[in-house]
Amino acid sequence: QVQLVESGGGLAQAGGSLSLSCAASGRTIRSLVMGWFRRAPGKEPEFVARSSWIGGTTWYADSVKGRFAISRDNAKNSAYLQMNNLKPEDTAVYYCAAGPQVVAGNLTYWGQGLQVTVSS
Repeated sequence: QVQLVESGGGLAQAGGSLSLSCAASGRTIRSLVMGWFRRAPGKEPEFVARSSWIGGTTWYADSVKGRFAISRDNAKNSAYLQMNNLKPEDTAVYYCAAGPQVVAGNLTYWGQGLQVTVSS
C-alpha cells in the first residue's frame, strides 16, 4: 500500500503560479510511476502529468503542456507539480497518484486531493 498526501494549491490569479507537493509513505516511489490527475466540476478526471521511474521520462496532457512541470525526489519519497501561467480552466481538485504502471489510463493509488482555484 502507498499513502499519498498532497499539499500546496489554493487560490491564484490567471497568469500566476502554484506548486503542489505529494508525500508518499508505505513504500519507496523509486519503482513507481508518479502522476497528477485533476477533476473539474461536472467533468471526468483528467490525467495531467506523469513521471516514469524508467529513465525519468515525463508526459503531459496537451492542456497543460509547456505550463506545468512534474518532478520527483526519490530520496524524499515525494513528487511535485509546478503550475505556471495558470488559467481559469485549470480550476479543479488535483490528485496525486502512483502505481507500478499506467493501466487503462489510471494509477493504483490516489491521494485525497486538494483544491486549486484560478480566478480571471
